[in-house]
Amino acid sequence: MSKSFYKNSNSYKNYLGSVFIKKQQKHDDFVSLIFLIIKICFSLLAIISLIKLGNSSKVRLTRLKEIQDSFIYEKNRFNFLTNKFDDLFSSEGEQRFMKDQDQIISRDIIRVIWR
Repeated sequence: MSKSFYKNSNSYKNYLGSVFIKKQQKHDDFVSLIFLIIKICFSLLAIISLIKLGNSSKVRLTRLKEIQDSFIYEKNRFNFLTNKFDDLFSSEGEQRFMKDQDQIISRDIIRVIWR
């Protein structure tokens, strides 16, 4: 009787061992699946953040380009007007200034010249 009991207890231990191994394998698979889902979520979060960062950088560079173009335009305009103003104080600058001005007078306007 002891031999059959020993055989039964060995097979029972083997059965319990295989059940335990299957449960452990299922548990490991579940944990691996959870970690895989977390990794996928973090990867998507990183990709979306990089796309947003790239888009905002593009908008910022576009705005900086517009500001730079506006600054260059205003700087050139300032230099032109500064040169024109400096020409007023050169020799015969007043005469050149008067020649540069549009001297068109409408027909219904009376022009008075003081001397």
